Amino acid sequence: MSLFDDDRPKKQPVHEIGCDLSLLSADELSLRIDMLKQEIARLEAERANKSAASRKPRNSFGRDAALCRHN
Repeated sequence: MSLFDDDRPKKQPVHEIGCDLSLLSADELSLRIDMLKQEIARLEAERANKSAASRKPRNSFGRDAALCRHN
């Protein structure tokens, strides 16, 4: 064991979908559940951003096109 082992940042546990859960403690399972909930929230926020961004050009284009037809 090296003197510098404690200086290294600890790796976050990574959860692999479908992995064997029988070897994990209840605390480890709770940590993974919390981690996955945070990741789901991050994914949902990104999806919402992309949905809003993809609607914006269509709405702008639709308004511009409507203005051009009336003139």
